[in-house]
Amino acid sequence: MIEKNTQGEVWVFTEQQDGELQEVSLELCGRARKLADQIGVKVGAVLPGKGVAQNAQRLIAQGVDNVYLAEDDRLEYFRSDPYAKILIDLIGKYRPQIVLYGATNLGRDLAPRVASAVRSGMTADCTDLEISDATDAKTKEVHKNLLLQIRPAFGGNIIATIVNYDGWPQMATVREGVMPLFDPDPNRKGEMIRENVTLDDSLFLVEVIKRHVEERKFNLKGARIIVAGGAGIGSRENFNLIYELAGTIGGAVGASRAAVDSGYIGHGHQIGQTGTTVRPALYIAVGVSGAIQHRAGMQESAKIIAINTDKDAPIFSVAHYGIVGDFRNIVPMMIKAFKERA
Repeated sequence: MIEKNTQGEVWVFTEQQDGELQEVSLELCGRARKLADQIGVKVGAVLPGKGVAQNAQRLIAQGVDNVYLAEDDRLEYFRSDPYAKILIDLIGKYRPQIVLYGATNLGRDLAPRVASAVRSGMTADCTDLEISDATDAKTKEVHKNLLLQIRPAFGGNIIATIVNYDGWPQMATVREGVMPLFDPDPNRKGEMIRENVTLDDSLFLVEVIKRHVEERKFNLKGARIIVAGGAGIGSRENFNLIYELAGTIGGAVGASRAAVDSGYIGHGHQIGQTGTTVRPALYIAVGVSGAIQHRAGMQESAKIIAINTDKDAPIFSVAHYGIVGDFRNIVPMMIKAFKERA
């Protein structure tokens, strides 16, 4: 276990593929900056890889003070053991108080390995992070400036806040898209620190023989327009109207968890606390009741149009425009109107 260090930095593990920084890491830099400012410490980013030094300034522009660069030709592709060794060694050397990872396939592999090695607590799939004092329920001791690790629990039916009094560093994986991506400041100053981490050949027992990268068929996070269907759509066949409307206006297709659980559409389209968090310019919710878990994933959209037969549906509480009626009548009229204007 790493000794508790209240002056330690707030760290972000920087995920990159083929030398390109992943957006979730840049999102986390912004939140790390906010957390670090609250407790008066610096932000650090751990950047392992091959030929990735050019990314240091981008991280600094996103709010990082110190970039810890670990370069090695063998780190071109992610492998669990060497990447974990780098983080474990650097955590032991610098003793950060917080370490954040993206809740990606890579982050979900790496974070538990590191947490186990340094005997730290770790909260998975957080949707928010804050700094606050917390009181131990048993001893009544007040712990200052702890990381509140906030995530949905029990299938998204409750929101749990988890704190770590002494198993430091405080670690969390954070879902993609839940933190806003701030504009970079190219004038920010920071430092790139080259780390000479010893990586034994035994850490590279797994060999990457061939890589197959499948292109995303849709990108909810990057979509400017999203048409989302809920349980009120009623069937997989009825979702064809959602696809048609989205295709007409150049949007992506999303869904509520209820629609996914009902088998109307695949999980990759799910929006909400247990899915993807989105902030499009236009969000059209069709047959979506608007449970709190869904609203948390889309309520920051610039404009929200809700269509529902229930005038008291919670979705109307966040909608800018609401239409009470049957989507089977309303959506075809919208499609026709958009086509006539095209």
